Amino acid sequence: MNYSTRQSSLTKKPPDVTKNRKLKTEQLLKVDDHDFTMRPAFGGPAIPVGVDVQVESLDSISEVDMDFTMTLYLRHYWKDERLTFTSSTNKSMTFDGRLVKKIWVPDVFFVHSKRSFIHDTTTDNIMLRVFPDGHVLYSLRVTVTAACNMDFSRFPLDTQTCSLELESYAYTDEDLMLYWKSGDESLSTDDRISLSQFLIQKFHTTSHLAFYSSTGWYNRLYINFTLRRHIFFFLLQTYFPATLMVMLSWVSFWIDRRAVPARVSLGITTVLTMSTIITGVNASMPRVSYIKAVDIYLWVSFVFVFLSVLEYAAVNYLSTVQDRRERKMRDEIRERSLPCACGMSQTRTMILDGNYSEADTNSLAGYTSRTMVSEEDVEMPHEVMSEKQAPREHMVVHLSVSSESTTTKKKGIRALKIIQNTHAIDKYSRMLFPGSYVLFNFIYWCSYCIGA
Repeated sequence: MNYSTRQSSLTKKPPDVTKNRKLKTEQLLKVDDHDFTMRPAFGGPAIPVGVDVQVESLDSISEVDMDFTMTLYLRHYWKDERLTFTSSTNKSMTFDGRLVKKIWVPDVFFVHSKRSFIHDTTTDNIMLRVFPDGHVLYSLRVTVTAACNMDFSRFPLDTQTCSLELESYAYTDEDLMLYWKSGDESLSTDDRISLSQFLIQKFHTTSHLAFYSSTGWYNRLYINFTLRRHIFFFLLQTYFPATLMVMLSWVSFWIDRRAVPARVSLGITTVLTMSTIITGVNASMPRVSYIKAVDIYLWVSFVFVFLSVLEYAAVNYLSTVQDRRERKMRDEIRERSLPCACGMSQTRTMILDGNYSEADTNSLAGYTSRTMVSEEDVEMPHEVMSEKQAPREHMVVHLSVSSESTTTKKKGIRALKIIQNTHAIDKYSRMLFPGSYVLFNFIYWCSYCIGA
């Protein structure tokens, strides 16, 4: 019995004051013995505060509001000798957020943040770990929405760089030195982080000094990340529909120019559809004062569609002008052929049928005339023919048409052949419009894809 008692006393571990339930936390850490409203080593050199961050998720990127939302674990490391305690096993003590209100903690805030909150389900997501030598680890889980200055001049073929900035609100660099605890390794991310519209290319950290004219210099830490936009969504929703509308407008070049309702309705439909596409794209974008890459493509496509409507307007107008001019030429030729055309090379025969007076005959003097007998009169016997009415008399007049007027007409038509021939306009449009649009696409995609 004595041997077992002696052996148990030898193997028994020394008591750990950190596990003593009779000793309160405030008494162990001597919270009531110090003024924690002042920073550690107050009046001395700046206290170094190390920071590391673990990004849990990148929740959303908003182009309209120009901001992003991120959930992260923010950890601070510093030493406060006022929190030293005795521990034979050198074990740390871990507390929740209730002790944070009783000791000094760094006043780090997010620069350019719009909204932020500490998660509180099921309790406040705050952890405080104190080591016997006074080193402190302060960790919290926070979601922050911060501004990101985006450049949409290459949208949707753009690459955006955003940054989350951390800084002490009250303490300048003379009182608090904020730094990344492990350099670039201070920032860790989850490999499963992904966004629907962006490819996360790179996370990295930087640090600089920020100056405020009223208060001085402050240490500022940056969490930088680069996002490259996925283009496939916009190809399906914007570029392909716009291209199809432009190609649909070319169908009118193969429709008969006399089918006015078909060509006009097709042109108006494509114009209205392009307007709807442009409105839908701009509705999801901020109202920037510069031209975006998608604006160039959509507006050039809109111009092609609009020009196809103007092309038919030109065809219709020139067709009307051509018909009117030809009608006028026919009237002039008819008027010029009435006077004597003696001595003219080209002749026509005009038959004047019916009763005519002697004055009419004299007016046609110089023209060859003869009496014509119909075939019925030729077949009838002479006796029957004598009993009936005498054969009707016809005057055959040989008229000449001026070759000069014909030559003038041919020259005028030849000179305006391309302009007045509506079939030629449609024919050239069938080649000019597709060729120009293909050239535009080649220049557009080479400029933005190679530049990216």
